[in-house]
Amino acid sequence: MPGIQQTYAIRRIRDAFRENKNIKDSEKIEELVNKAKANLEIIHRQVTISQLYSTQKLVIESPGNT
Repeated sequence: MPGIQQTYAIRRIRDAFRENKNIKDSEKIEELVNKAKANLEIIHRQVTISQLYSTQKLVIESPGNT
C-alpha cells in the first residue's frame, strides 16, 4: 500500500501530464520536462530522507485495528 507522500506524488504527476497533453510547442515541452526532472530529484531526496528516519507504524496504521 503506497504512503500518503507517494500517493500525492503520483497524483500530481498524473494531473500534470493530463493538463499538458495537448502542448505542441517544443520549447514549452522542454521546459516542462526539465521541471519534471527537477521534481523527480526532489522526490528521490524525500524518499532517501524518509528511509533514513523511518519510524514504527502507529497502532492505528497496523492492519486489523479498525
